[in-house]
Amino acid sequence: MIDPFGRVVSYLRVSVTDRCDLRCVYCMGEDMHFLPKAEVLSLEELERLCAAFVRAGVRKLRLTGGEPLVRRNIMSLIDNLGQLVKDGRLDELTLTTNATQLAKYADGLAAAGVRRINISLDSLNPERFQAITRWGRLDQVIEGIMAAKAAGLAVKINTVALKEGNEDEHDHLVEWCGEHGFDLTFIETMPMGEIHADRTEQYLPLTLVRQRLEHRWTLTDIDYRTGGPATYVRVEETGRRIGFITPMTHNFCESCNRVRVTCTGTLYMCLGQNDAADLRTPLRASESDHLLDAAITEAIGRKPKGHDFIIDRAAHPAVGRHMSVTGG
Repeated sequence: MIDPFGRVVSYLRVSVTDRCDLRCVYCMGEDMHFLPKAEVLSLEELERLCAAFVRAGVRKLRLTGGEPLVRRNIMSLIDNLGQLVKDGRLDELTLTTNATQLAKYADGLAAAGVRRINISLDSLNPERFQAITRWGRLDQVIEGIMAAKAAGLAVKINTVALKEGNEDEHDHLVEWCGEHGFDLTFIETMPMGEIHADRTEQYLPLTLVRQRLEHRWTLTDIDYRTGGPATYVRVEETGRRIGFITPMTHNFCESCNRVRVTCTGTLYMCLGQNDAADLRTPLRASESDHLLDAAITEAIGRKPKGHDFIIDRAAHPAVGRHMSVTGG
């Protein structure tokens, strides 16, 4: 699949549910309204949709949510998609999770062919973690992270940089990840969805985060890529990598190779734009995939050049939908 700007689209992120067992302050409102079951694709439909993208050229597939591991019978989908990796039709199947369910599922993920996962973790302080997630338990998440490590999964920690929220913990996170052999990625907060908070009070530019880290750590720029938008450095003292995802301070769209599908079958060609394509209708309209394949081809043909994220105190979110709906 090649978009209008000559970029090869080979990476698909699929949200399997809009539901989550946490309510992180930068991601969700406290009183979320979730989608009715009839609007959400079944696991069989999600598998069929993923297979259509693989036929079209996708080589990397990431399952997201909400929290993907709260979806009932999710391992049946993961097992079936993992077979695409084992057959050589897919290079990689990965997962983004908050780790609350990982103690239960880590071994099964490894057996299915998942080799690495991204885990959202914004604080190592139990009280602060609970405040950021509104009701999460840090001990449960740490147990899940260590279960993933024990299962042989490569772990990357994702941390949203929050002004006056966790900025005094960044050195500790680098140190902790180094001790456990984890890579770490910092992410700027993005203007997506109403969260009943002022995002200008949350926003912390990663240029400043890096400057502060360099007071303690030796950071060397490296040419390492995972297919995502992060740029990476090596921490010489620990040997681990730190990634920086900077949608606000640096537009990374020139090399974008990915699209996102929500749990309702809506394809977003860009995270930061509202243009979308309905894949659920052609998926359900025929047992054959010709309508679905045509809809995917048409949508990739109008993938935009980039996003228009701006954080402005007076403005509404750049995108009205929550990150949990689009797929984190």
